[in-house]
Amino acid sequence: MQTKYKSVLLRGNLLIAAVLMALLAARTPTLTDTLLMWLAAAWLAITALLLTFDHRRPATLPWQLLPILLLAALLWGEPGRHVTWLWAWAMLLMLPQPRWVLLVGSLLAFATWWPLRDLLGLEQWVLSGLLLAALMLLGLSRALDLRARRQSALRRARLVPGLPLWPGERLPGDLALERKRSLREGVHAELLLLHTPRHRCWPLSQQLCRLTYRFEHCYQLDSTTLAAILTSRDRDQADERRELLWHSLEVRGPARAIPLRSLRSLDDERQALACQPAGLRVIEETPDA
Repeated sequence: MQTKYKSVLLRGNLLIAAVLMALLAARTPTLTDTLLMWLAAAWLAITALLLTFDHRRPATLPWQLLPILLLAALLWGEPGRHVTWLWAWAMLLMLPQPRWVLLVGSLLAFATWWPLRDLLGLEQWVLSGLLLAALMLLGLSRALDLRARRQSALRRARLVPGLPLWPGERLPGDLALERKRSLREGVHAELLLLHTPRHRCWPLSQQLCRLTYRFEHCYQLDSTTLAAILTSRDRDQADERRELLWHSLEVRGPARAIPLRSLRSLDDERQALACQPAGLRVIEETPDA
């Protein structure tokens, strides 16, 4: 099933949940519970309307934090009225999210279960705690499994459909392949590293992809560093392409161009880029390379 169909289905489920939550809010007698449920309904509706599946917008944003806090407030406010909501903790932990949000959710689940001893009685209280812990473990295992699958998929997927922009995890392997190919075919290949402000990284990456050839790959190493492997017939053509590309991009930060035959360590070059002043620095090819 394609992602767009999955997003439509999830958006519909969230809207239905928002309507049901709004109906519950309208029938709740206490003002505090009504406000909390209306907040939950608004969160569900806004999430459904803004929901997108885009590789450059990670699914690990802490969007689950608000419903976690709302659920804890409901259970703390009137546990006798909302005790059945206790099982919602397992569902909130199923989707991928940052580890610190998972930890906060787990702690709040324990904090909302602990005061229920007088309400449920000792035996039911212990049994409900064991069942809740088992369900939460299943939810956590599901969340960690989805997170691992997503990270594995992102290593193989383009960050933007239609543009040769790839995640930085691919770069070391591609450097080794391109170095062998340049030696075999006698062409000049070099690595171009660009450092840019965070707010300029995304538009600059799109521009870089459009200014390079279709068979050349670009990479987003982090939120401020871009890379591209440029291939030319010889060194003179490489110099002309590099200068034209540099002026077209209008990069205000530092940049480095390193021939693949002279490249020894990608990490060292990234550290040198971070310490380099603004401007393009071309590393000369070593004679013994």
